[in-house]
Amino acid sequence: MELQKVTEALIRFRTETGNTDEINKCLEYVEGLFGKRVHKTLYRKGKLAPVILLSNTKGLDFDVMVVGHLDVVPADKSMFECKHKGNRIYGRGTLDMKSFAAVALDSLEYVLDNKLDLRFAVLLSTDEEKGSFGLEAFLEDNPTIKSEVVLDVDVAGDITKIVAKCKNPVFVKIVAKGIEAHGSTPWNGIDANEKMLQVLTNIRKIYPYFSLETEMPKNTWIDTVHFAKIEGGDVANVISNRCEALLDFRLTEKSSVEGLEKNLAKCLVDGVEYEIITSSHPVVMDEKNPYIRQYKKLAEDILKQKIEFEYIGGATDSRAFAEKGSVVIMHSGSGDGMHASGEYVEWDSVEKLALIQKSFLREFAQK
Repeated sequence: MELQKVTEALIRFRTETGNTDEINKCLEYVEGLFGKRVHKTLYRKGKLAPVILLSNTKGLDFDVMVVGHLDVVPADKSMFECKHKGNRIYGRGTLDMKSFAAVALDSLEYVLDNKLDLRFAVLLSTDEEKGSFGLEAFLEDNPTIKSEVVLDVDVAGDITKIVAKCKNPVFVKIVAKGIEAHGSTPWNGIDANEKMLQVLTNIRKIYPYFSLETEMPKNTWIDTVHFAKIEGGDVANVISNRCEALLDFRLTEKSSVEGLEKNLAKCLVDGVEYEIITSSHPVVMDEKNPYIRQYKKLAEDILKQKIEFEYIGGATDSRAFAEKGSVVIMHSGSGDGMHASGEYVEWDSVEKLALIQKSFLREFAQK
């Protein structure tokens, strides 16, 4: 498989989350790479985004599985053609994460060509950027799926780092209700916006605000929240009777959703309620696990430098498999500009990641 050719082909598909036609074309392309050489499951359910599972064996019990996604965040059409500048390839999805999806597909071809003695699979979702609801349904409908080791390539940024911990993303909707009145007579109404401000102020007393304009905490492995969306009122001269806010909490493994709910209850005022929209579990791996140590040594040998462990606040689809007891190895290539107009990947890191992944699979098959 020509890794760069496949990467560029994947990027040309405008697989912005929800762009059904382009996602279907991309899935057809992925299926066509292997013909009848693999076992394929293309999962579709209602209006949910599809999920594709490719493997070298029947069944849902695997030794190693690579987990990732094919959808991307919106971008100008010019970003769906790769631009090369030295070692960098620019374009939407170069870093998040079509380059690494191509690595996974390359690994599948390697397993097939070399007839490696292991049960291997690649699982790719197509709505990860908006919640992975398609994958969630797939896992619910296929509860027996499991893998001893999961390679998570959706943690882009630095090939010299292996992610050992990911936080638990918890999305919360807060609704404040008031009573309409003319803006000139506020004493005749109840301003839902004011109630929301009171609650958000109370929340900030527990979860501080951080930005480029504030001092960075010495320890960043802490619970955080950002106010993702706030909407209240329709016109300037009417007291708002409703205000909604969407909050994005990121909890470490030392915190729980139950603890968050207790804190939220303390922050509420009359006329304000909250709802947990989605929650999950943090991914926490034992850095001394034999598989992780083996992978780390292979990576260090190939990169000819030390690999460090790091903790990140982002979420990952591999959390579902961590809950099932899989050893999750979170590692991908280097780049910058994720979700931005200057997104790029360092191509040599993609090639090295492919080499690391295939070396790990070869050793795994020989154990």
